[in-house]
Amino acid sequence: MTMTAELTKTPLYDWHVAHGGRMVDFAGWSMPVQYTSIAAEHEATRSAVGVFDISHMGRLQFFGPAAAEFLDAIVTRRVTDMKPGQVRYALVCNEQGGILDDVLVYRLATNGSAAAHQQDDDSPAFQVVVNASNRSKVVEWFSRRVPDYAVRLADVTADTAMIAIQGPRAIGLVNPRLECDLSTMRYYTGADSRFNAAPCFVSRTGYTGEDGCEIICASDDAAVIWEQIIAGGDESDVQPVGLGARDTLRLEAAMPLYGHELNESINPFQAGLSFAVNLGGRDFVGREALERFSADPRQPVRVGLQLDGRRVPRQGCAVVQGDDEVGDVTSGTFSPTFGRPIAMAYVRPSAQAVGTRLAVDIRGAPHAAVVVPLPFYERGSQELRVKSGERGTSDS
Repeated sequence: MTMTAELTKTPLYDWHVAHGGRMVDFAGWSMPVQYTSIAAEHEATRSAVGVFDISHMGRLQFFGPAAAEFLDAIVTRRVTDMKPGQVRYALVCNEQGGILDDVLVYRLATNGSAAAHQQDDDSPAFQVVVNASNRSKVVEWFSRRVPDYAVRLADVTADTAMIAIQGPRAIGLVNPRLECDLSTMRYYTGADSRFNAAPCFVSRTGYTGEDGCEIICASDDAAVIWEQIIAGGDESDVQPVGLGARDTLRLEAAMPLYGHELNESINPFQAGLSFAVNLGGRDFVGREALERFSADPRQPVRVGLQLDGRRVPRQGCAVVQGDDEVGDVTSGTFSPTFGRPIAMAYVRPSAQAVGTRLAVDIRGAPHAAVVVPLPFYERGSQELRVKSGERGTSDS
């Protein structure tokens, strides 16, 4: 008899089940993939407000006077110059330059986060949010190196929750209930605050391509905060959103997903993430390998593809040019915003130019595709940008 491991539940699990969330196994967590339809939840986020339970993401806190030095020696982006309230997207790489995870690094205020899990009198200096599927791997990676520094690591995932509020009306919905003023905060900054009476940390971050914020709070406060957010608008303004629409939203915004665009055989430069690597004046795990990759013009690179028709390319579909296979699809979907299939893929450098005509093999049949600029979607625009020939960068 095969035994099935019990899935971990977020503090909002009961709410999801009670409100029709279709629960699935995601990285060992029971998570809602959708409530109504993926297209409806996607559209709600693009036009008004979508609310996401992202408590499955790992939350790690770092204590001690050497926390900045410690993280600076592990992540690809400089940490030592971060000021309290700054948030930075970075990568954790192995010695060969392969990506172990992509993370958000938060420099906390000197008095610590209001939502901090504290086992003694000190306060965390930094917090790092990691992907749920990589949490154990990253905790082990960090833990091996902690003894070399005056640093203590605490995994506070089980003691906290994380909620994303995204969309053009998100800030207006959340701001009146917060102690801080989100409207004055820059993108990729955060602050200790209170949501009504509940202590929290709020940041102007997200994974949808829309404006919005993310709230980290104590597990015991999560349900009340969630319900107050949902109740803050009418049914047409605020909708809970599952993992399905989270994926279509991030793909339109060309945000890479670990296990698809990112893995240990991919390096940041071919992934188009050179902005998240600071090579100069510092040393960190994987630096030497990354320096070599930064000057290698031969490696496959991440591109965007637009297809006609309705057939959706999936991860692993071959990308061909004439009779040659030139790459593979990493993510694909039928874009609710544009009404056509889109995909990201890694292709040979000779096939990366915007406008290049390619084909994607979907179940043995070739489907015409063209290389388009990334991201597919930019806030305020509802047209694929290939029409203007402009090249852009991701929202990260």
